[in-house]
Amino acid sequence: MHDSLKINVSLVKKLIKEQFPQWSDFAINPVELSGFDNRTFHLGTKMSIRLPSAQSYAAQVQKEQRWLPLLSPHVSCTIPQPIAMGNPSENYPWNWSIYSWIEGKSANTLSDHDMNLQKIAMDLAHFINELHTIDTTNGPLPGPHNYYRGGPLAIYDVETRNAINQLPDLIDTNAAISLWNKALDAQWNKKPVWVHGDFSAGNILIKNNQLNAVIDFGCMGIGDPACDLTIAWTLLTSDSRKTFKSHVNIDSDTWARARGWALWKSLITITQLQNKSCPQISRQLKIINEISHEHTTENI
Repeated sequence: MHDSLKINVSLVKKLIKEQFPQWSDFAINPVELSGFDNRTFHLGTKMSIRLPSAQSYAAQVQKEQRWLPLLSPHVSCTIPQPIAMGNPSENYPWNWSIYSWIEGKSANTLSDHDMNLQKIAMDLAHFINELHTIDTTNGPLPGPHNYYRGGPLAIYDVETRNAINQLPDLIDTNAAISLWNKALDAQWNKKPVWVHGDFSAGNILIKNNQLNAVIDFGCMGIGDPACDLTIAWTLLTSDSRKTFKSHVNIDSDTWARARGWALWKSLITITQLQNKSCPQISRQLKIINEISHEHTTENI
């Protein structure tokens, strides 16, 4: 985070009063669960404010402001609607955004019993299929702005192999290397499509047990869609994963790369956690075991 920068209600009130005085009388309160990349606040009852927490996330603001209004008409699922963009000030160094408020709870805060995963799987596949039909002209290519989402897996080759070598007591390293090598071999050779870039449970809002919205497009870009398919393991269960796979329009090579993305993410999560007996470790090991089993079975 920027040196000594505190993103709190007091700061947000100053920014609104300075730049959007028409809303200065609206109540401003932090949301129940705010993300790491951005700090989010309620603005009244129908709007939200999102402020990047560090320089590395600041470029995402203008990208969302430009592209979300163009994507929105082409997807049936609710996505964020920018209302205004704030400017840097003496109190805050980057652009920031005001959006329409979207109802729902993040899927990562709910149990499987609180979600109709079969219906959600179909809706997520439908959303991805719609995303892939949208014109990509002048869309943002993979790069530092989105951590190379939509780019080749080879960018994370060294990091992934190092992580595998660090975990011989927790994972089947031979299976992991085999899975990773296949993912690298299954390269994307088609026209780029739109990717969300951070298609995770925390960015999927559930209402009445069903999908209500997909949020946080800060890592959006155009390229290989495999990175978005990791949701099949990070949110869905065995049966709903089959439903998702049968409804999403992707080929077997893209699915193999998706397993590679899921492996990379789980590996780096495990290596970054100090307590190797915490529940998050068990969750990541379960994902690795599931994708490894699927890879092995596919190659028998």
